[in-house]
Amino acid sequence: MSRSIMNDAFFQEMATSALSVEEAVTLAPECYTDAQFYEFEKEALFNHEWLCVGREDWVKAPGDYFTTTIIDEPIVVTRGLDGVLRAMSSVCQHRAMLVAEGAGNARAFVCPYHHWTYGLDGALVNAPAMGKTCNFDRKDIALPTFQVEIWHGFIFINFDNDAPPLAPRLAALSDIIANYDLVNAEGPRPDPGARHPWNWKVMLENNNDGYHASRLHQGPLHDFVPSGQAVFPELPEDTAGYYRTNGTLHKDASFNATQRALLPIFPGLTDDERNRMTFVNIPPTLSLVMMSDMVIYLIIRAEGPEHHTMDTGLLVAPGATRDPAYEHKLQMNWVASETIIAQDFHVDEMVQLGLRSRHAIRGRYSWQEGAQQAFNSWLVPRYQETWARWKAQGK
Repeated sequence: MSRSIMNDAFFQEMATSALSVEEAVTLAPECYTDAQFYEFEKEALFNHEWLCVGREDWVKAPGDYFTTTIIDEPIVVTRGLDGVLRAMSSVCQHRAMLVAEGAGNARAFVCPYHHWTYGLDGALVNAPAMGKTCNFDRKDIALPTFQVEIWHGFIFINFDNDAPPLAPRLAALSDIIANYDLVNAEGPRPDPGARHPWNWKVMLENNNDGYHASRLHQGPLHDFVPSGQAVFPELPEDTAGYYRTNGTLHKDASFNATQRALLPIFPGLTDDERNRMTFVNIPPTLSLVMMSDMVIYLIIRAEGPEHHTMDTGLLVAPGATRDPAYEHKLQMNWVASETIIAQDFHVDEMVQLGLRSRHAIRGRYSWQEGAQQAFNSWLVPRYQETWARWKAQGK
């Protein structure tokens, strides 16, 4: 984005994206393509919002840890020997080598470069051959730590230690998913995420877009979730996310060739919940696709203006994995889901190409795109408030 676009007029015009869905227009294409805007977005969103990094059951035992990155910040999440869950930078405070990679179990994090050693609480406990270094005290050094909060079994972190708690602002979403009991749901840690060549917002928009479902995905794998039955509830203004429900043509619908749930139903669901699917977004990182027998979760990790990495995980009802036929039934679900996801991915990549065009404009919305307007209503105030703060600071 040229500097001339980062001006008052640009941010004032953003307000038109947060109008009612009948009046709103899409965000400017530059919001999805420009490197300067992405750097601004880091401060407007990622440096101060709660970011999903994984599931609590990935770090059950003392010493368990896993690593991840968001906006190119290396992060390690670990369960201390004291049982406390912590999230920290994995960057050694000596020469910036990463002290942890992948996942596993450890009693401490040893930098492989020079063997500086950090406890599971981040404190530096050993620094070899530093005795001749002036004014050096290892007690003054530790891995930077982040705020941590657990929501329905998902781990969220915040780089801003003064950020307000997340859970109170997710009450409306907690109510809508409570009967899934996701804290006790089962599912393995997903494989390392794949890198995708489109902006992180394109991914979030696609996953909660009711408009395209009956069009892009028309056919026996998706026709039981018609776009015309999408519902976009109004939520309190301070809600830190949004959702849509989508009625299904029959009870316990699921993505497979039979169109019906093959795995055990989440036991707490009501009849109403078993006759719909629920799509939940907690921007900028978590998206849920919820069926009667399966929940797909997407952890979206921005890495640049035009690419992101996404971890795709699965949750099922407690005990579902003990069925001898579980893997076979799950495979039927995944074959259908992967077919649908492949359609989405192709569109997402082509949308990103289109957003670079001189002919990309700020388009209008259908009522079936209510989730996009909800996303804009989350984004726009944060963009505008950050721009105003930067101006006041002379940036």
